[in-house]
Amino acid sequence: MSSYNVKHQVFSQFAVVAKALGHANRLELLEFLAQGERSVEALASRAALTVGNASQHLQQLSRAGLVTTRREGRHIFYRLSGDAVVDLLTSLRLVAEQNLAEVQRVHEGLARDRDTLEPVSREELSQRMKESGATILDVRPTDEFAAGHLPGAISAPISNLENVLADLPKDAEVVAYCRGPYCVFSFEAVAFLREKGFSVRRLEDGYPEWKAAGLPVEQD
Repeated sequence: MSSYNVKHQVFSQFAVVAKALGHANRLELLEFLAQGERSVEALASRAALTVGNASQHLQQLSRAGLVTTRREGRHIFYRLSGDAVVDLLTSLRLVAEQNLAEVQRVHEGLARDRDTLEPVSREELSQRMKESGATILDVRPTDEFAAGHLPGAISAPISNLENVLADLPKDAEVVAYCRGPYCVFSFEAVAFLREKGFSVRRLEDGYPEWKAAGLPVEQD
């Protein structure tokens, strides 16, 4: 086999992965799976899809090697095939932010309307956790928190955020995080807490990127 044919064969397989990424619903399903393993039914509910539609999308992701499955009784559970999938989604996001005007517009609009302060980087938060601890809020749903979260984080789903106000310090900065850079929950949490007089910033990305970077996580 010629070197050209070998390269073409490999590129054809790369295209299988690229094609699997070429749908907004499949990208959203990958974001949900980056939080932890989920059944088809749970993913369908969270993504507002029918079970049949979600299953079709998940099968395409499986054929591309982006997710793996296990069966438990009548239910099929999906998970990401590895942290490299999170890295792939991050690279896709960065390219889109740098080159697509619509993505830039959405990004700038979120920052302007809901969070004008510079977000906290993973490196900064990791250092603060080592030196003096930090008050960290996980504003994802409770099942995602249970599947994995930052060490010492407080579970504070956005729908229940007001109930944890008494546990938050007024004399120290709070850091809120969510599913990823475009998870609106963290923007909403920052805006709400600032209205209540708290000093708060959001993590620049989210739980999946933190975990993929090899930083410590906990599970309930």
